[in-house]
Amino acid sequence: MRFRYSVFSMLLFMCAMPAFAGWQYNGYYVNDGYYSDNGMRFVIGGRGGVSLANAKIKNDIGSLYGYYYINDYTGEVVSQLAWQAAGSPAGYSYAGQGDIATVSAKKDFSKTAFAAGASIGLTLPYYPQWRLQADYDYISETNYNQIPLFEGSLKVSGGEIGDKTVHVTSGGANATISTDIISAVVYYDFFEGNTKPINEVIPYIGFGLGYASSRTTLKLTDIYGDLSTESDLQNYGTLENGVIQFEPPSDKSKYPTSTNIAVIGTLGASYGISEYTFLDFSARVMYIPTIKWQLVNSDGSQHRDWFSADNMIYTNFMVGLRFEF
Repeated sequence: MRFRYSVFSMLLFMCAMPAFAGWQYNGYYVNDGYYSDNGMRFVIGGRGGVSLANAKIKNDIGSLYGYYYINDYTGEVVSQLAWQAAGSPAGYSYAGQGDIATVSAKKDFSKTAFAAGASIGLTLPYYPQWRLQADYDYISETNYNQIPLFEGSLKVSGGEIGDKTVHVTSGGANATISTDIISAVVYYDFFEGNTKPINEVIPYIGFGLGYASSRTTLKLTDIYGDLSTESDLQNYGTLENGVIQFEPPSDKSKYPTSTNIAVIGTLGASYGISEYTFLDFSARVMYIPTIKWQLVNSDGSQHRDWFSADNMIYTNFMVGLRFEF
């Protein structure tokens, strides 16, 4: 968090200075007062807006077996622990065991968050339509709260009903995510000449690659009783009445970060309000292949993959100011 504040403070200061200092372009006088300008500019900007995030949630828990009973009349399936907690009622048959890792997520990731960004770079001499920028984007923390986390068909075996596919539900998640992306982006502004026009709309496109770091947290609950029979999971909490009470770290810094490459595409337009100040409107699409959530114990010493967001796409709609001097 301190890093983000430092970046934004520095760039806001740098953005404000050209407006008050009367910056001049990098040109020079030749012959009888003729002024030559090669079009090169230093670029600094800041922006803010909203981010729409969408991804496919994938089960990443690995091999993990649950044990189930099925109601002989209704076909309802409950975990062995839930059946025992209800007093082992009659009318149920032991359905068998099945690998929970094969059950799909109940709901995919679709959230809205605040987004902010900052940039620094330059336009190329003699080719001022091209901008090379180092961009920083921050997508604020959002929640992914889902009960059940996994739901779907599960093939069970070893029970009284023979091999059969049954419908099961598993676990509940209270998860969060925030993402930082640092990228190198090439932009092309559609205008003619060596200087951008004033009081005109200038469309542009951009493409780049970057590094994405996502801070994820996960608080897991075993509300269906199918997880607590796994001895390995007991390392992540304490047993109360046979059910694991998962105890994640209260300090979010103890969670591992999920890092990956990011691919960025931008479509936007700027409007010159002075020789060196431009209003900027953009839609930024940022693709991250995978963001992982892990089960973590209370002191952060043990980790286990639980689920991930595959093919995460952040679509940021941004408004900002850009200075070229």
